[in-house]
Amino acid sequence: MEAEAGPSSPRNPPQLSWRNLSRNLILAYQSFGVVYGDLGTSPLYVYTSTFVGKLQNHHNENTIFGAFSLIFWTLTLIPLLKYVFILLSADDNGEGGTFALYSLLCRHARFSLLPNQQAADEELSAYKYGPSTQLASSPLKRFLEKHKRLRTALLLVVLFGACMVIGDGVLTPAISGNNGFLTLLHLFSDGCCVSSAEVVVLACCILVGLFALQHCGTHRVAFLFAPIVIIWLMSIFAIGLYNTIYWNPKVLRAISPHYIIKFFKETGKDGWIALGGILLSITGTEAMFADLGHFTALSIRLAFAFVVYPCLVVQYMGQAAFLSKNPSSIPTSFYDSIPESIFWPVFVIATLAAIVGSQAVITATFSIIKQCHALGCFPRVKIVHTSRHMYGQIYIPEINWILMILCLAVTIGFRDTTMIGNAYGIACITVMFITTWLMALVIIFVWQRSIFIAAAFLLFFGSIEGVYVSSSFIKVPQGGWLPLVLSIIFMAIMYIWHYGTRRKYNFDLHNKVSLKWLLGLGPSLGIVRVPGIGLIYSELATGVPAIFSHFVTNLPAFHKVLVFVCVKSVPVPYVAPEERYLIGRVCPRPYRMYRCIVRYGYKDIQRDNGDFENQLIQSIAEFIQMEADEPQFLSSESPSLDGRMAVISTRSVQSTSSLIVSEQMEFDMSTTIQSSKSSTLQSLRSVYEEENPSIRRRVRFQLPPQSPAMDPSVREELMDLIQAKEAGVAYIMGHSYVKARRSSSFLKKLVIDIGYSFLRKNCRGPSVALNIPHISLIEVGMIYYV
Repeated sequence: MEAEAGPSSPRNPPQLSWRNLSRNLILAYQSFGVVYGDLGTSPLYVYTSTFVGKLQNHHNENTIFGAFSLIFWTLTLIPLLKYVFILLSADDNGEGGTFALYSLLCRHARFSLLPNQQAADEELSAYKYGPSTQLASSPLKRFLEKHKRLRTALLLVVLFGACMVIGDGVLTPAISGNNGFLTLLHLFSDGCCVSSAEVVVLACCILVGLFALQHCGTHRVAFLFAPIVIIWLMSIFAIGLYNTIYWNPKVLRAISPHYIIKFFKETGKDGWIALGGILLSITGTEAMFADLGHFTALSIRLAFAFVVYPCLVVQYMGQAAFLSKNPSSIPTSFYDSIPESIFWPVFVIATLAAIVGSQAVITATFSIIKQCHALGCFPRVKIVHTSRHMYGQIYIPEINWILMILCLAVTIGFRDTTMIGNAYGIACITVMFITTWLMALVIIFVWQRSIFIAAAFLLFFGSIEGVYVSSSFIKVPQGGWLPLVLSIIFMAIMYIWHYGTRRKYNFDLHNKVSLKWLLGLGPSLGIVRVPGIGLIYSELATGVPAIFSHFVTNLPAFHKVLVFVCVKSVPVPYVAPEERYLIGRVCPRPYRMYRCIVRYGYKDIQRDNGDFENQLIQSIAEFIQMEADEPQFLSSESPSLDGRMAVISTRSVQSTSSLIVSEQMEFDMSTTIQSSKSSTLQSLRSVYEEENPSIRRRVRFQLPPQSPAMDPSVREELMDLIQAKEAGVAYIMGHSYVKARRSSSFLKKLVIDIGYSFLRKNCRGPSVALNIPHISLIEVGMIYYV
């Protein structure tokens, strides 16, 4: 169980062992190639971006030392104190990012806008993450739960933060790809035969190669890139230490915050505007939290605290010492500070490290998109699980190529790294600022600490980041508008999808088939009950969906066994296999109608293992036996309500099943087709199996030998279930068309009829996303007027 639960959380620390330590050391090594490439390459352009504009008139020792003091305390307070020591402790069972914080809040307060919560979901082991005792509902909690507009505003803030991370994924490769080559062009501009256009083409080629590598998976990319980043960090540490000792050891005094005061006294408003350049020293920090699902909190802490942080501090210190004696070298500060004898090896490593720096936010973007998709805020996309051991390591082809196209457009359109840097800084600090606000809510509702502690956290870190936000947004006209435009576009896509999904769910909820009407039809439902099992897919977790009545009114025949299947995402990072299936009965026993809710977390991958039908049959059989053995199940059958649902563990089903399972290989399949099927169906099935060599085995179920302990009615029901399985399984899904009502406003018609419809037509179909075999699929057309 512990191995399948994903990365261990700090609230449930595993036993300290050499195996656990070695695993975290390996993950810490991998994290260098994924998480810290962006943060580690910031020294390439921080001082250059800081001392531009009007600050060019303040090239002296005091301002340079003041800039270093700002960098030192910014690195210490935000990446080290806020993220490493505080925020990594707020993971959602090993998952990080803004949506992980949002899912924690949705579990501890009713902030979710999709009304599909069930009491049974709160019994999940991952759901109870946090303090075991719940305090009385606070006035703030009741106030936020009562006002839907505030909950909508919270969702919009979370979506905006997620979109800024995606904007980061576009801007980071662009600035990393451009910086090294444009710096080289600037260094050797005299007599250089390479034009700026050729440099841009070279940068674009490298970016295409970087995005093409993503399909290999995070762990392979990490092992490939990690040595480059480690060599780079060791190189900048050595260069920084050399420059500190050789040029100006007095720079050590600049660690004192007193130099920050002197900096602003001398530079005034120009120094405040220059904070946008200082901000670039912590770009990539959010990746430590957003990429948490790919690693563990301990591995990220070890890597940053013991390697990344000291290397960066010493490098910035060394650059400040060099610039204090060579202020004219500010435009190419890093490369000028390299000793001449090792210039070219360091330049090659710097170029490679800048390329690797893009990996952190690309990986973080995949994680964010996966979480948005699972929580109903992003259209369905193909998600590839790239690791057998780390469940958070994924690859999304569509997003990868969209990022590549946008990144190439930015690289070609913005040839000035200063403008890209302005856009980059706004994207980074906005995400950090939103994370701080969400963390304050987590302290109150999840950690259940005093509101004064949350206010102190918000006031301290929010004021620091607020100063950087105010400085960054001054540069909106100089390229800073780009992440805002990208975020608005992606946020519109997310909110339109979430709004349409919510309206469609509400339509289903208010148009459910009345159980009184269903019971009035009798066990035969007033139609022909044909052999087989009908799996009716719906988003409803309770009640009978409208698709059922729509189907039977147009085709008065249905399968002998009906199962209403709901594949549901719950606000937890993962659902343990033994808690995945909820089985219940919709109507009294003679109707042979059941309900199955399959629950997935937002970091779970729905794998196509081809065993869903067999697990479902075994789970229903186990439920039938459990219902007979436990009298409380019988008392729950009511003519007006669904029967009680039970969690059926797939592991316990396989070990103590009410059915005997036997397997037959593919060449023996023709003998398993029952005589109840017509010769036409047999021939069609045989042709299909010949054309699909992926079918390797067929599972058959049998009742155990006659036992006096088994009730005759239970044996009869199990026999009906087995015969229905042998006759075949059909998947019934709604092929829905969502339209706005005629009385709707123009904006709603625009969102639903154009925006949501366009997204539904151009994303992956639900049958593909749910791995439903096409030969068994029946689609029922329905129009939803929302």
